[in-house]
Amino acid sequence: MNLHRFLRLVRLGIKTLLLHKLRSMLTMLGVVFGVGSVIAMLAVGTGASEEAQEQIRRLGSQNIIINSVQPQEDQSVERVRMSIYGLTYDDERRINETIPSVSRIVPAKLIPSDARVGGRQMELRIVGTTPGWFDLVERELLAGRRLQESDMTGNSNVCVLTERSARRLLATEEVLGNRIRVGANYYEVVGIIRSESGGAAGGVQTPDQEIDAYIPMTTARERFGDIVVRSREGSRERSRVELHQMVVEVDHIDNVQSTALAIENMLERFHRREDYRVSVPLALLRQAEATQRTFNIVLGSIAGISLLVGGIGIMNIMLASVTERTREIGIRRAIGARRSQIVGQFLIETIVLSSTGGLIGIAFGVTIPQIIEYFAGMPTIVPFYAIALSLGISVAVGIIFGLYPAIRAAKLDPIVALRYE
Repeated sequence: MNLHRFLRLVRLGIKTLLLHKLRSMLTMLGVVFGVGSVIAMLAVGTGASEEAQEQIRRLGSQNIIINSVQPQEDQSVERVRMSIYGLTYDDERRINETIPSVSRIVPAKLIPSDARVGGRQMELRIVGTTPGWFDLVERELLAGRRLQESDMTGNSNVCVLTERSARRLLATEEVLGNRIRVGANYYEVVGIIRSESGGAAGGVQTPDQEIDAYIPMTTARERFGDIVVRSREGSRERSRVELHQMVVEVDHIDNVQSTALAIENMLERFHRREDYRVSVPLALLRQAEATQRTFNIVLGSIAGISLLVGGIGIMNIMLASVTERTREIGIRRAIGARRSQIVGQFLIETIVLSSTGGLIGIAFGVTIPQIIEYFAGMPTIVPFYAIALSLGISVAVGIIFGLYPAIRAAKLDPIVALRYE
């Protein structure tokens, strides 16, 4: 079939479909909704998965996060004694000295405390840590500087605030150089970093929160010690925790899993209770990627059913069209049209029908995620492969479900077709 004949058949197919506009439009709806649902569902699923994966990536693919965890038995007893649990300074020293694949360890003490500036007050999470924290937990520096080694050696009363903390405490005042009161001490604000939402990423508690204030570890140990007292519902809860968290950087990504196993074995030897939790962001990232693939397959399969229904609708309409146009087919065969030309005519009509429905469905599927993102605030990502796959499937649906009606039309006996009323 040369190009001129093919274009003539396309024009003929479009003209025939336009003779029955409403029927053609209703026939396309199955493909439109099928393609649109495939793209929209994959966009929502991909967006949610990418958001979770990005949070995990920001924890560091070469990092291992170890958190102190209060044992369940300590949480269930009356608050009449001190609960002693969690990571210790000796744990930090042992890991650093005995596991060669560990590049460095960044410890952290996490102390909730009220902060005041003039008449304003809010509860901050004081994070006593080292300058290495800002290398392993990368956050954009908005103003000033981060903690330095000189702050550690001098037990300096300086702090770095998150953006949200600075806005709430120092909304109408100069931020850098200002002093905030935490407990009985004053701390000079030397820097502002961008706030992050905090929370859990793939089951791992993120190291930072929106309302953090970072101070040198040496200052935190001297000013706050290791005992934390919390008042809850009329009772006072006391706990002694030397280190609430350690972020361990591994020298190479290939050594992350083995290093995590070595750390767990070491902690088991020196902790009588399981008062710690070891989290490996790299393992969680790979698990999240595998989950996304499975999720996309499931969503794509569910949405693909709509395309199947649309294809069945196209076949049904084309079979009815063959019956309606039996006399027309007989006339064309009588004046010399070959069977291949009859097959081509009906097949092109179904392909035009399904392709047009596919293009409208793509526009529909790209618009829905934008509406969801605007009104629901959910992140959505329309993957290119979803558009290409949906369009390819819609064309394939036209070929597969249009082939049988086209062959059936071509097999009609010209004499019988001419006598058909």
